[in-house]
Amino acid sequence: MINVLHSKYADQLKIRISDMQKETFEVEYEYEGERLDKYVSILFPEQSRSFFQKLIKDGNVSVNDKVQKANYRLKTEDLVTVEIPDAVETQILPEDIPLDILYEDDDLLVVNKPKGMVVHPSAGHYSGTLVNAIMYHCKDSLSGINGEIRPGIVHRIDMDTTGSLIVCKNDESHVFIAEQIKEHSVNRRYRGIVYGVVRDDEGTIHAPIGRHPVDRKKMAINEKNGKDAITHYKVLERFDKYTYMEFKLETGRTHQIRVHMASIRHPLLGDTLYSNGKSPYKLQGQTLHAMTIGFIHPRTREYMEISAPLPEYKAVHRIHPSRVQKIRLNSHNFSLSLSQTRLRYGKVMPDSPFFHSAAHKLPAWLPLCMPHPLLTFYLRSDRFPLIQKS
Repeated sequence: MINVLHSKYADQLKIRISDMQKETFEVEYEYEGERLDKYVSILFPEQSRSFFQKLIKDGNVSVNDKVQKANYRLKTEDLVTVEIPDAVETQILPEDIPLDILYEDDDLLVVNKPKGMVVHPSAGHYSGTLVNAIMYHCKDSLSGINGEIRPGIVHRIDMDTTGSLIVCKNDESHVFIAEQIKEHSVNRRYRGIVYGVVRDDEGTIHAPIGRHPVDRKKMAINEKNGKDAITHYKVLERFDKYTYMEFKLETGRTHQIRVHMASIRHPLLGDTLYSNGKSPYKLQGQTLHAMTIGFIHPRTREYMEISAPLPEYKAVHRIHPSRVQKIRLNSHNFSLSLSQTRLRYGKVMPDSPFFHSAAHKLPAWLPLCMPHPLLTFYLRSDRFPLIQKS
């Protein structure tokens, strides 16, 4: 639980986690053999398992008055004592962080959130968040309905999801937009890449989502305790091992697209939380982008739709020049012959939002745009001249 002490947005925010009493629990028969860290995270579901692993490592969890490791297997009638120390007061300050603002007026703004940015402060993320950035940009002009930790925030997207996000500048706008979200009338369309080739051109996944029964960091299809969740999907393009897709949300549950696509065995590329497979590309989290958001403006009462440009996902495919035997490149395609390696013909897609000419950005690299809409490959060309289109 987080308590807000006091502040003004443009000045600073001070928060601290509430003090918790030292508590002791007797292990019941059903938890015989359970790991200590998992057991404690079940007792306190509002905290993550990693939080308690650190707490155990710091000696704040004991079994029968003896400090144990996180992997200690519990026995029936063991006495587990948990003590969460008083939290240190933390200041939430405005920060001059560049914002990609897609639209702004006196009532709201729509920002294009970058990958890796947390929307609002939370444990372990007290700076560098979107809230820190908009506090600096908007000064005192932010709604306060969601509390001082989340000024202006009416909805969220995951840290490694990019794209459109509405920020409300006053309470009236906040209430009006929040009501549209509640009624599922906000038009939210996402783009993403999933593992595997999706057979159906279009489809709908209607399955309730709730907290995972074992891993508290994850969400899951939960028929018993989950909340209603509906995701519509459409295939945009198919490739050998991946599918480029569009998603439309009727509901906005935590990790909804990620959970739903994983449930039909097509998790998002780069999603390490819901995918067992290791991505062949060095990506920072899932390839998911909140591309378009449409809503009724709170003042004009007119429908408006705003789209965020697709982000750049670059993967570097390093090939030693000594292995290159022949390269052909024209205005439409390329072929590359490597010793002991076969590489298919690939289309050069200059109209793709992800295609960037090496001549402009990386003159020491030859662009090999593989048949994939979000990944541009570069071949290191230190030992032979850059090949350019004539």
